[in-house]
Amino acid sequence: MTDRTSAGRPLAGAAIGTLIEFYDFAIYALAVPVIASAFFPKGDSGAALLATLATYGVAFVVRPLGGIVFGRLGDRIGRRRVLALVLTLIGVSTAAIGVLPTYGQAGLLAPLLLVLLRLLQGLSAGGEVTSATSFALEHAPRGRRASWITIVIAMSAVSSIIGLLVVLGVAAATTNAQFEGWGWRVPFLLALPLSLVGLYLRMRTEESPEFTEAARTDNLSRTPLRDAVRQNPAAIWYAFALSATSALAFYYLAGYFPTFLQVTAGLSRVQALTANGVALVVFIVAICLAGIAGDRFGRRRMIRIGAALLAVSAVPAFLLAASGSIGGAIAGQVLVALSLGTFGGGSYTALLEVFPTRLRVSGASLGYNIGYALLGGTAPLLAAALIRATGLVTAPGIYLAIIAVLGLAGVWRIPETREPRDAQVTAVEPARRAG
Repeated sequence: MTDRTSAGRPLAGAAIGTLIEFYDFAIYALAVPVIASAFFPKGDSGAALLATLATYGVAFVVRPLGGIVFGRLGDRIGRRRVLALVLTLIGVSTAAIGVLPTYGQAGLLAPLLLVLLRLLQGLSAGGEVTSATSFALEHAPRGRRASWITIVIAMSAVSSIIGLLVVLGVAAATTNAQFEGWGWRVPFLLALPLSLVGLYLRMRTEESPEFTEAARTDNLSRTPLRDAVRQNPAAIWYAFALSATSALAFYYLAGYFPTFLQVTAGLSRVQALTANGVALVVFIVAICLAGIAGDRFGRRRMIRIGAALLAVSAVPAFLLAASGSIGGAIAGQVLVALSLGTFGGGSYTALLEVFPTRLRVSGASLGYNIGYALLGGTAPLLAAALIRATGLVTAPGIYLAIIAVLGLAGVWRIPETREPRDAQVTAVEPARRAG
């Protein structure tokens, strides 16, 4: 095997798990109308939709707990072992959704089991992203940290496209009655073989060199979460603020827009999913290019530009998406995709780099998962509730604009963490190069 192939293994191992994690969340979001019918009482379709979106959100409630548990393990026993654990849990819990009984078959037991499995998904997801991105960060070549991290994060959108194609493929191969009866289960069942492939790739990688060196020199913390809270409170705040902003925008894009386009804008399932797929492709390209820019021009510049773009484009994005045309749907979502991609060119790397190696996974997991629990998990439910309460199709956009402004203010003085061209930085104190 070539050196280049070996060098790329950590990136592939980190990326595959992120792809599978977000695939699991994506297929649930894409199948929301069908799940509402299958797992909740028929009668009030609006109430069933809100209940399904609330079930979507419960997975985010336990993400901070997952971050605490797996973050501590990641800083104590290593990133690689944790990545194997969480990937196994993600695959099993997702595939199990595909064999659940419906409300008509099991009554209240059906939604209760659905909630339980969503909680297990959330627990595993809480340990996945920051463990995977820390693993990639600590393996990345000099001067390419943001480029590597954004490739890992781009997998979250790639997984949504894969999920979209799977759902569209199954829907095309079945009648509406068949899809609503059993076809929706197929994408969930596919999670298990995908997880096995990912587990194989992860087990063929080496532990990160930074963690290995910290362990060799006895520079690991026995209480990494407590030490992170005591020693790096500003870093935890930055991780929260960055994650909250990106969580809301991302779960609008990958989790809510498909439902919004069908329920509010009146597009067909195929039109809504196609428009969403185009926007996700734009996001993938945008965030990868923004990662290159983040390595060249710095994390803080990309964060500031991206947050400002989110603030000014959010309301026009929803106006365009609600137009009832597929062109408007694509244009509105592309505005969010470009803005979020720019923001991600700096944010996902900076929220790791503000922590030293010995506390990185625990500290970043805490801030990241609280942000995603509060803003990401509630995004689809709150967006639907805002429209229902106000009658304004732009209400979710107004909310996103406000969060983007607050997020920009909260991280305005975040330290510039881009490593010098001639040396690899392994830890950056939160107060360094602020201003």
